[in-house]
Amino acid sequence: MKILLLAPQPFYQERGTPIAVRLAAEVIAARAGDSVTLMTYEEGQDVPIPQVRHRRVRSWPRVGSIPPGFSLKKVYTDIFFFIAVLHEIWSHRGTGQYQVIHAVEESVFMALIVKWCTGIPFIYDMDSSLSLQLIEKFSWLSFLLPFFQWLEGLAIRGSLAVVPVCDALAVLAEDGGAQRTLILRDISLLNYGGNSPEEDSSAPPDLRSEAGIAPSSTVILYVGNLERYQGIDLLVESFHTIEEHFPETFLLIIGGSEEHIAHYTAKGSALGIPEGRLQLLGPRPVSHLRSYLLQADILTSPRILGNNTPMKVYSYLHSGVPLLATELPTHTQVLTPEVAELAAPTKEAFGEAMARLVRSPERRTALSQAAQALAEERYTFEVFEQRLNSLYDGVDSTLTLHKNLFVEPQE
Repeated sequence: MKILLLAPQPFYQERGTPIAVRLAAEVIAARAGDSVTLMTYEEGQDVPIPQVRHRRVRSWPRVGSIPPGFSLKKVYTDIFFFIAVLHEIWSHRGTGQYQVIHAVEESVFMALIVKWCTGIPFIYDMDSSLSLQLIEKFSWLSFLLPFFQWLEGLAIRGSLAVVPVCDALAVLAEDGGAQRTLILRDISLLNYGGNSPEEDSSAPPDLRSEAGIAPSSTVILYVGNLERYQGIDLLVESFHTIEEHFPETFLLIIGGSEEHIAHYTAKGSALGIPEGRLQLLGPRPVSHLRSYLLQADILTSPRILGNNTPMKVYSYLHSGVPLLATELPTHTQVLTPEVAELAAPTKEAFGEAMARLVRSPERRTALSQAAQALAEERYTFEVFEQRLNSLYDGVDSTLTLHKNLFVEPQE
């Protein structure tokens, strides 16, 4: 089967969707008899994926630093991306044409148009609700929500299968009339065998040494991008409510752009958090993720918007370090009070939950043991591989059956 994998993202970058795209490409390309062409934005690092042809799409004039989520940069780049998709389809028409398009995020609308024109079926890799994402980013567009949902429904109904990353998106897919829905959750990256494009064989980093704090200090750690939906404002404000009561507790944040780092450093100063108690350490390679997580005392996911579960949560669960998260559907479709400390998304409630974990090593141990067992059972690469292969086995059978229905029997 010849598969066109559309991923309108910078690739490769160490953030949620590009990591998930890499995982999917590796699994699909490893299937006997399947060939994969991956199309992405020009921006990003080269990473070898066996048996995958990678085509980067250039915009002109070029744009870079395309952030996660909806942006005008993304809309602009998608125009060139769609033109490149049409060219790719046209150049492989006839006997060499693609049998399936695997469309990630907004490329599903490109795949829908291609299907209308050529009949090539597509799989909708649903990492988020595009209609909800738009409204959360631009609340003044709320009056257009029914129209956005109608467009999203067209893509869902037109797909061969919808592959949501969480329960909430699965409900949207089923309500939208999906022919088939298969939840393909993200996974823990702690034991994933893939190599970073910048594989680091040096000694593991020492988190406390980097931050210049005592080995006996208590570390609350966040890892990820610092976009507004991640709830970093909530995290910093919550820490401010407890920091004077726990003078040996530090909030360390890994990730983010220079602009975001400057913003939250200034916010901490404006709140009066003592120097050094809140530190934004900047980006770090995924190859160091395990080491950083294991050196923390409490991990945090303060996300306030969206309905998809952050990829980081699965590595957090697997780490054996207790997790504090907002009690919202983005988390509660995976997390329960047995595996994580959950709190309402207010600085008072989140701060109180933070203080409970700082005060109670016993509670931290109980949560982390239960969480690690859950991750081993459900959120490993082996589980991901098995589920994605089952999807493509079904797609292969469906396409074979459809083809046979239109083949005239030999006399």
